[in-house]
Amino acid sequence: TRISHTAIGAISFLALEAIGGAITLSYGTTNAMVAIVIASIVILAVGLPIAKYATRHGVDIDLLTRGASFGYIGSTITSLIYASFTFILFAIEASIMSSALELAFGLPLWLGYIISAVVVIPLVTHGVKLISRFQLITQPIWIILNILPFIAIALVDWQKIDIWVAFAGLGEAAAAPGTFAPFEVAKFGAASAVILALMTQIGEQVDFLRFL
Repeated sequence: TRISHTAIGAISFLALEAIGGAITLSYGTTNAMVAIVIASIVILAVGLPIAKYATRHGVDIDLLTRGASFGYIGSTITSLIYASFTFILFAIEASIMSSALELAFGLPLWLGYIISAVVVIPLVTHGVKLISRFQLITQPIWIILNILPFIAIALVDWQKIDIWVAFAGLGEAAAAPGTFAPFEVAKFGAASAVILALMTQIGEQVDFLRFL
């Protein structure tokens, strides 16, 4: 149970919703959906053997990069790049939370940034046990809040589903309501590039698996 909670926690970052929304707005619903499916299959295919050996032999991100012929110095540099990616991801999370606090409670953005950064400190300093407990308590709320918008749209505003399916991107002519927007290879490639950038998260999953 604890392992499954930890695994769900690793995929619950808000940037995923922001990325999905951004590529849909930029490239249209059809291209975004196809890109998400294809990129997910690619990431799964790359991640499965890495996850297998990380679990079986206790391999972490440093050992992976050294085993890939990056050497000791190369491994250190790769870890630095990976850490920078993580900091950027955390900054994106804080900006999303700050925007949510501004919309919901009228808090200024600068105050939202401070709150979003400070509230994480006690969770981190008290280790994985507290994080697991925190996830256990808040996970049902997270799942409900993720599903609730779809239920609300289906019950109250289901006509918008036809418009969403036909959406071809900002500035583009939409398809007829109820029909899918046309598939375009260039836009599909651009959307896939955005999603495949998340493949570096495999490094984090390796460290999770080794710890577990």
